[in-house]
Amino acid sequence: MTEGTADPGTESPIAGKPRLKEYDGEGITVTFEPRRCLHAAECVHGLPEVFDLSRRPWVLPDAAAPGRVAEVIRRCPSGALQYHPAAGGAAEAPDAPTTVRRGPSGQLVVRGDLSVTGRDGVRHETRAVLCGCGASGNQPYCDHSGPCAEPDDDVAEERQGVPGHPREVSRNPPRGGR
Repeated sequence: MTEGTADPGTESPIAGKPRLKEYDGEGITVTFEPRRCLHAAECVHGLPEVFDLSRRPWVLPDAAAPGRVAEVIRRCPSGALQYHPAAGGAAEAPDAPTTVRRGPSGQLVVRGDLSVTGRDGVRHETRAVLCGCGASGNQPYCDHSGPCAEPDDDVAEERQGVPGHPREVSRNPPRGGR
């Protein structure tokens, strides 16, 4: 184990930093920040042999080529999944130009070369879903605790098909009269 890494599936003990779970592989290390996961399921649909919610650890970075693992991680809209390539590998390049899109429930989906200020200080990001309603307990990131908790219909269908998905999908109209 090297400094800054942990046994598979354990949380990073570094004080003042976000709680991360790290999964080390031969060519790539995958990090997961549970508080930021919005369960878009890009990972489990993209590489089920690597990302399997019914297994512990649920991430096996060596179950696919590192480049393929990185490609699927870049689909994670919230940035809860990140990766670090082995020595000499290319780190994730930010999208250019930076884009900001308001989701159907109000959250801001942001991709690019980002500097996000939150309770853990300033973080360099390439992907984030930011709270648009002010109710998140994980500001500035969306945690689906407010009106943003109501997903749009096409995403709701995908979430229902994810085995072991921890959130129930509601068909009720969003709170707050929207």
